Amino acid sequence: MEDNKGNEREELYSQRVRAGKRTYFFDVRTTRGGDYYVTITESKKVFNDDGFYYQKHKIFLYKEDFNKFQDAVNGTLNHVKEELLPDVDFSEFDREYEDRSTSEE
Repeated sequence: MEDNKGNEREELYSQRVRAGKRTYFFDVRTTRGGDYYVTITESKKVFNDDGFYYQKHKIFLYKEDFNKFQDAVNGTLNHVKEELLPDVDFSEFDREYEDRSTSEE
């Protein structure tokens, strides 16, 4: 990514999640000082008159916030699953995810 002008550091680990029209990237990177952080990027293909481009939104997550972030995500998802949508069988979506990831290999 040359247009980042050195803002991005070396990528050590990456995981991609395809979600409909969006793709999410979870990347572990290293700082100049040898520390680690996570970037979460949402990428969406947007069409215009000239063709298309990828619209991206990025979150930087540093180690001192890992536990708070994880607790907030887990708490939010559990609230939706248990309180707002208790009758939804979320394991049904696991099968769809597994089918897609197997067919991409």
